[in-house]
Amino acid sequence: MWHMVVDPIGNLFLSALMAAVPIMFLFWALAFRRMKGHWAALIAVVIAFAISSIGYGMPTKYALLSVINGCLFGLFPVCWIVITALLIFNMSVKTGQFEVIKNSLASISDDRRMQALLIAFSFGAFLEGAAGFGTPVAITAAMLIGLGFNPLYAAGLCLLANTAPVAFGAIGIPIIVGASVSGVNEMALSQLVGRTLPFLSLLVPLYLTILMAGWKKGLEVWPACLVSGASFATVQFLSSNYLGPLLPDILSSIASIICTVLFLRYWHPKDIWRFPGEPLSQGKARLLYTGGQVFRAWAPFIILSLFVVTWGIKPVNQALNQVFNLFMQSIGFKGQVFTITGLDQMVIDDLGRPKQAVFNLNILSATGTSILLAWLFCIPVMGASVGTALSVAYNTIRQLKWPIFTISMIFGFAYIMNFSGMATTLGYALAKTGLLFPFFAAFLGWLGVFMTGSDT
Repeated sequence: MWHMVVDPIGNLFLSALMAAVPIMFLFWALAFRRMKGHWAALIAVVIAFAISSIGYGMPTKYALLSVINGCLFGLFPVCWIVITALLIFNMSVKTGQFEVIKNSLASISDDRRMQALLIAFSFGAFLEGAAGFGTPVAITAAMLIGLGFNPLYAAGLCLLANTAPVAFGAIGIPIIVGASVSGVNEMALSQLVGRTLPFLSLLVPLYLTILMAGWKKGLEVWPACLVSGASFATVQFLSSNYLGPLLPDILSSIASIICTVLFLRYWHPKDIWRFPGEPLSQGKARLLYTGGQVFRAWAPFIILSLFVVTWGIKPVNQALNQVFNLFMQSIGFKGQVFTITGLDQMVIDDLGRPKQAVFNLNILSATGTSILLAWLFCIPVMGASVGTALSVAYNTIRQLKWPIFTISMIFGFAYIMNFSGMATTLGYALAKTGLLFPFFAAFLGWLGVFMTGSDT
């Protein structure tokens, strides 16, 4: 066994500075050097590997297995969600159904600010509440890209919009886990978050529009932002305080979608805002399709939502895990959870506790599997042939080969930071800031999300 050393240099500040080197490299490589993501991630892993082995004295075997453990988690369930989410979107584009969706949205509003409110904020919050773990950003960003948004810009907007619902994401998992590990009553924690987060939720729609269009053009649509944010925040407050942490996102997002769509039937921005370089809009587009055609185009995303919500129900999730465990046992395995032999229980953290290293191959209960099944159901709904479906699947995997590599490397990097003690060093260093800790606590939270890929 190897015992983690939190302060290898003997000076916590210098140790933290050393631990921060791989993260600082990543920021420099991506933001200033504009390096390709996969190369930046790979080099960051190499730097973290070297520091963990030389600076922290971590055995090479454990460092290597930590990276492998992280890469596996990056591939499943994270990349599994991204791949399956894009399958549905790409199929919608291939069959021409997304053109119907675009027209139906344009008939509500051709204004890019309103489209961001409806898709990135409201619909994204629904997917966050139902699934979480990257699903909402993957799907809503793809939809915005299809509408003509710049890809990186769309991803950024969806990530920012996700700040409002993420605390209650995946049927309240962050609150449930937070209450479990802290010993705080689950309902009390739900109420605490539900009395502070709605203020942010109220402001996020306006913040998004200002970020997109600037102060003047952003403030032009404050009535729609108020309706979208206030309806969401009100239901979020009521449900989190009186019903608990399971349903705030789903109920709030449905309220926001309904209220915003109804409001836009009677109010619309005086000037339609589009991105620089786009052709000027002539106002709301005329709906070119029948109600049945519009419903058919949106049906894949309705089916997706139903599958994701069903998979998020705890008894359903548990039943699927039980079925798959029985299957795995029937073919000679202990179950769906595999220990990383040679690493599990072999690293002792700073509190004297052995760190677990396991890989959960929960294929049936994974959110990505629910999306895959939704995609299979959608093939006849979209009017696609089997050949078209296979072609879309092949091209989607080709399209994502480098993102898949990048994501797996980032998680490999995160895991070696955790298992070597570098992340713990940074946490202790921030905790030493005394009266300034409430300020630095936010940075610690961001670091935790970056290291694990989850708000939980």
